[in-house]
Amino acid sequence: MASLRQLHKCRRNAAATAAFLLTLLSVAVARDHHPGVGRTSEAELRAPAPAPAQAGRSCEAQLRALPDHAARCRYLSWASHPACAPRGYVHYLRLFYCAFGGAPWLGAAALALWLLLLFYLLGDTASQYFCAALQGLSAALRLPPAIAGVTLLSLGNGAPDVLSSVVAFAAADADAGDVGLSSVLGGALFVSTVVAGVVAIVASSSGTRGGPVEIERAGFVRDVCFLLVALCYLLAVLLTGSVTVWAAASFLSLYAAYVLLVWTSHCCAEDGTTKPAVDDVAAAGPDPDLAAPLLAEDPDEPPALPISSKHAEAAAPPRRGRSSLARRALHALQWPLYLPRRLTIPDIAAHRWSKRYAVASALLAPLLLAAISSPSSPAAALSGAVAGTVLAAAAARGTSSSSPPAGRCRRLPWLAGGFLMSVLWSYMLARELVALLVSIGLIAGVRASVLGATVLAWGNSLGDLVADVAMAMHGGRGGAQTAVSGCYAGPAFNTVVGLGLSLTLAAGARFPRPYAIPADASAYQAAGFLAAGLVWAIVVLPARGMRLDKVLGVGLLLIYLGFLGVRLGSLSLGAANGS
Repeated sequence: MASLRQLHKCRRNAAATAAFLLTLLSVAVARDHHPGVGRTSEAELRAPAPAPAQAGRSCEAQLRALPDHAARCRYLSWASHPACAPRGYVHYLRLFYCAFGGAPWLGAAALALWLLLLFYLLGDTASQYFCAALQGLSAALRLPPAIAGVTLLSLGNGAPDVLSSVVAFAAADADAGDVGLSSVLGGALFVSTVVAGVVAIVASSSGTRGGPVEIERAGFVRDVCFLLVALCYLLAVLLTGSVTVWAAASFLSLYAAYVLLVWTSHCCAEDGTTKPAVDDVAAAGPDPDLAAPLLAEDPDEPPALPISSKHAEAAAPPRRGRSSLARRALHALQWPLYLPRRLTIPDIAAHRWSKRYAVASALLAPLLLAAISSPSSPAAALSGAVAGTVLAAAAARGTSSSSPPAGRCRRLPWLAGGFLMSVLWSYMLARELVALLVSIGLIAGVRASVLGATVLAWGNSLGDLVADVAMAMHGGRGGAQTAVSGCYAGPAFNTVVGLGLSLTLAAGARFPRPYAIPADASAYQAAGFLAAGLVWAIVVLPARGMRLDKVLGVGLLLIYLGFLGVRLGSLSLGAANGS
């Protein structure tokens, strides 16, 4: 119960922080439409337009050639330079140079706060809706735990990374493609070095009383070797500079081979032909904190989640309570973050079930899908309205106010709809996140790939750090085993599926011509240090009897510090050369 109260408090504080960030962003956006401090004056906007863009010059070069923020604002208001066009739903360059022309520090703060809010929304959408739908689907489809763990649950954990990569490669410019490539490699490097290193140090400290913590050898070697093979394949593709749709599809198919390998190992273990390498883990018995099953075993019941009424309150802004006026106002500010997703994502989790929201999501989900897929098509809007009306009528007639739909056949359509709409929301948020990072790179004069390998990778991987370290500290030896497995199986999924799917879609759009891969030094550096971390782990851990200790952890942390040192050195050298 103590851990549950801490989780409730953590989520409540996160929601409060997000509401505060949303308020600040609303003020920032309002400055673009109303006079205020720091806004570019009307006289400056009416000044003659700057010279037209020169062909072949990047947006950053065009903006750097202009003398001040007012000139850049006029250029962005008049010019139609493709590289300066907004990549998302907000024109961040115009917002920064026009709304905050006289106070750039305030504009930088607003963009940084909006970046944090997008990270929060992307992670919250994945945890609240996407993972719940995937767990329900895996139970309804009766997938074995081994297969569900490397398919649906890996997809749920890696959704932000995968969708960020897909969105980046779907863009038409090289900057966004750099972000997608660098973010996946940077995230894999961060998780396999920083997260794995901290887990090893924490496990060695917490396991001293009960003896050293040992890791199962076969699964560890399998995951690390697969990630090394995938990394070598990716480096070969990067060195060629381009990829065909067939080469990209073959890279993506590597994960099918990995799933087959896991399935074979699972079958052999069930037949008794494979003996676990760590016998004392089973002898210790299940840890009470980890006793809940990973997936619900009954396909007719919702996933077994440790959620109480207090946790349910954290999932939605409470309506009333014995709170102060300030807290009530804060809860009211949370509704813009909660309500749009709640009204458009079908959700049949028992602790969040509401027939009114279910009917509303059945009505509005097709409309949102039509608006995103074909924003300027009246026929698509009409089709979405008709489909939404029919689905809402069916939901109103076929659901109960007291409990969510029961039975495999009745739950599957709702779970599929929740999966589809949570993917759509995650896609929209990831698209906006990549667009914001590219704009920040143009404003700050930093390559977008550098931001992808650091800021985007950190934001998408902080959840892994918190969850895996907590599991290693409080989950016993089984928790440490699970945490270490996640440090390598997760990056393997994100690298192969995230980049494989992105490259396949990008190459397919240019078929039969190959797709030119937008890679710079940061991608090669991240790949090199990732390979160094994997080699260090697969050499040190078996040499020390598969025991987690500080030698492994400190070495992995030093490898990541070396990567940061190289990146900072490259940035300093680039600044000195004027690039």
